[in-house]
Amino acid sequence: MRSELFSADNLEKEGTQPGLRLQNSKLLKAELNGEFMARVGSMVAYQGQVQFEALGSGGIGKFLKQKLTGEGVPLMRVSGRGDVFLAENAADVHLIDIEPGDSLSINGANVLAFDSTLQYDIKMVQGAGMLSNAGLFNCVFSGHGRIAVTTKGTPVVLSVDQPTYVDPQAAICWSASLQTGYHRAEQLGMGTLLGRTTGERFTMSFAGQGFVVVQPSEEPPGGIAGAAHGQQQQGGMLGNLFS
Repeated sequence: MRSELFSADNLEKEGTQPGLRLQNSKLLKAELNGEFMARVGSMVAYQGQVQFEALGSGGIGKFLKQKLTGEGVPLMRVSGRGDVFLAENAADVHLIDIEPGDSLSINGANVLAFDSTLQYDIKMVQGAGMLSNAGLFNCVFSGHGRIAVTTKGTPVVLSVDQPTYVDPQAAICWSASLQTGYHRAEQLGMGTLLGRTTGERFTMSFAGQGFVVVQPSEEPPGGIAGAAHGQQQQGGMLGNLFS
């Protein structure tokens, strides 16, 4: 049997060490010998002896269930021995290696998978209040390990060395040390030019020294918790980024 489909580019890529790596630009491969965390519903194939355990029944998930969406954080623990392939609506996948002392804030809607050695918390963006339902809650990661994030299209990494403003649905991740806030678009003289997806007129501000990663698209509002809620309503509805 002959076809370009079976070219070397499309064959499964084998690694020498367990962990998260790219199969291609839109597909993540986890060579599993232990456990890692992944977004619920992101598994597209697996081989070997692998177990999947939904999380969110306690801890952070319990808090969000009570306070925000009626659902827990849409994460699952993947454990065992084998190969697991993950994707999210054919979005681009990027790997970030977090080292001791690093702290990264990520829009929860863009978290695909991460090593269980990483610590994470879910926090409200400073200054958000109840101005907008887009990106109010974000995941802050620290520790040592690898995380896979998704973007719709090729992102740009902005150096924040002056006041920076981003559509909250286009902000993927940023230095956790940055000061964040929300501003009404009218305050910036932009009127109704922002928030065309949701009709909301707010922009997210960043100040300090660091970076923010921006995608050329807008995610559904609500971050990691809101995304889970939206999927229920709709029927189930960095490669290194800095190299």
